Amino acid sequence: MRGRGRSRVLDIMRTPALFRRKCWPFLAAGLLAVAGCSDSSEPGGEPGPGTDGPGVTPGDGSECLGAKFLTTLGKSTVLVGAQMEDDTAKAAPFDVRYLYIAAGLFDSKDACNSCASGCTSDGASCSNSGGGCGWWGCWQYDQEPPGAYVRDFIKSAQTNGQIPFITYYEAFQASGYTEGEQQLKALNDSAFLGRYLADWRFLLKQVGQEKALLQIEPDMWAYLQFFPKDGKAQSTPVAVKAANPTDCGSQENNGAGLGRCMIAMVRKYAPNAKVGLHASAWATKTDVSQNTDASFDVAGEANKVADFLLSVGAGDTDFVTVEASDRDAGWYEKTTGSAAWWDPENRKLPHFHQAFTWAKAVSTRLGKPHIWWQLPVGNMSLPNSNQKWRDNRVDYFLTHPGEVAAAGGVGMLFGAGNYEQTTPESDGGNLVKRVKTYKDAGGQAACVKN
Repeated sequence: MRGRGRSRVLDIMRTPALFRRKCWPFLAAGLLAVAGCSDSSEPGGEPGPGTDGPGVTPGDGSECLGAKFLTTLGKSTVLVGAQMEDDTAKAAPFDVRYLYIAAGLFDSKDACNSCASGCTSDGASCSNSGGGCGWWGCWQYDQEPPGAYVRDFIKSAQTNGQIPFITYYEAFQASGYTEGEQQLKALNDSAFLGRYLADWRFLLKQVGQEKALLQIEPDMWAYLQFFPKDGKAQSTPVAVKAANPTDCGSQENNGAGLGRCMIAMVRKYAPNAKVGLHASAWATKTDVSQNTDASFDVAGEANKVADFLLSVGAGDTDFVTVEASDRDAGWYEKTTGSAAWWDPENRKLPHFHQAFTWAKAVSTRLGKPHIWWQLPVGNMSLPNSNQKWRDNRVDYFLTHPGEVAAAGGVGMLFGAGNYEQTTPESDGGNLVKRVKTYKDAGGQAACVKN
């Protein structure tokens, strides 16, 4: 019975619904203004000549945004981590292990006190005999207090000497609406938002006094910027005060108030955790990660995203998360006919240097270091088929850590965006090998020389 919750979360969090790469019709028109979801970039191979190996400091770079942050975690070099199984977590000296929380909510107004009796999610019992519970808090043996799924994850990561990183991705999953503009309507339903914020509080209480990294709602902040005509969080009504007068009573009833409330709740209920929001490269209706126009103002576009995040409370966070793609480039090429490759020689756009320029600008504007999250796990030796797709992000990032640090990056976290993608367990051992090499060479200091 105790293993049931794990298979349940994998089924839910890796569903086709989590199609987080934004090549959808409702985004296409805006994104194609500069880039779009397909371009003529060719796939790259192994990183070419001149790569800086682990520990090598490039000649110029940004201010050191990350050293103080890493020190608070007991670290001094750029973090490397993954979403991975237990055996993989023990196979290499990973710094971080991450977990998705993406599911339904309890039906009651507040979190259930027992999974065995009286707890339901979408009408289904959360007892082990109930046929399956949609609420993550009961993915466990029902005689244990709810929340063991997260508590056990934290303990497991700590046992391996790793920092637990939790991505809270519940607003879409639990809303019942279509992802994107429609899901934002649920935020102004005080009954739904009340349960949502109660669930967030419950998660934070499971973290308690432990040291952890928390990412709040990837994509949601981008939707709050993307869809309003004025691009402002204040333009989306959110029933913040009515949903949670205890924690959010002083906040505005809009997207800005929601962000600030959720961040303040971290400080109240999980005071030793570090919290960050997600910066999406497409939030301004132009997907900078796939831009092919050499004259485009990449930093200027990044500043628009950063300014929006400041409006929802990012100034009170500890870091910001950025991502390359939620799926392997080979998967996009084979299944959608689109090109998502970044040129590893940095000659033809889109390429890695453009992505680092964007991420650096976001960090500089926010005054926060960034963590690369959910980087694709594929590599060029794979057959380009189910769960074994080609990509060059693992090999480039782990042989160019100086570039990551120079841009203000403090972490490189790898993982599949859905169940079809390459994982650390299906990549032929490449990620584990690269992490060992990176660590054996001493890692990359967060500070770089100007």
